[in-house]
Amino acid sequence: MPNLPSAMFIRLLRHSAACAALTTVAFAQDGVMAGHLERDLYVSPTGEFKIPVPVLPELGGTISDTDNVVTFSDGFNTHISVACFPQDASQKWEFDTRGVRDYLLYFFTGFVLPDFQSRFPGSNIESARFLPGLDNGALIAFALLPGGSFFAGKNSVLGTLPEKPATAKRGNLVFVHNRYVYVISTELAERVTQQSTYHLTVKQEDDLLSERLTTLANRLIFTGKPHTP
Repeated sequence: MPNLPSAMFIRLLRHSAACAALTTVAFAQDGVMAGHLERDLYVSPTGEFKIPVPVLPELGGTISDTDNVVTFSDGFNTHISVACFPQDASQKWEFDTRGVRDYLLYFFTGFVLPDFQSRFPGSNIESARFLPGLDNGALIAFALLPGGSFFAGKNSVLGTLPEKPATAKRGNLVFVHNRYVYVISTELAERVTQQSTYHLTVKQEDDLLSERLTTLANRLIFTGKPHTP
């Protein structure tokens, strides 16, 4: 796999959603995906990882991907993306110099958050927590995205569009494995689809997203070799 200059990270993140939308496929048409399926496993185009598919085609589930990002979604409560980027020489230097915790925060605030802010003005980090025991250290950042919900217009309780765009809450798990930066992201769908009956506290939201993200991370099967910039 060719090394990616640091500037390419934000470009890839910024365009991943648009590119992925062009390749959305039903499972029966997985031949047009960049990656491929092995029974119930999605295999990344680079062969770096596999993950059990978390959606069902019978329930409207779709898989969309690019060379670096795969998105799983359905119309009910699932919108998950898994991004995997090789560290170039400068990113490797940042990682080795800053240490795990500071590097992950640097990566999220420097590359992922600006992508959210460019697409959804006013996006910000609500909070973040570091998990030292997950894959040698992982960061979970909780982001609020005004107008950034995948489930806008799919409010099953109200049945109508809200008066103003909903503010989505997305949990983002960032870690490094084999010199690849992984970003697993999922939206808390209930915050939008169950507005009139939704009463979770911020802590409950964070705990729920953390549980879902760590479960996804533990389902990843790493199949590639360490990347050498």
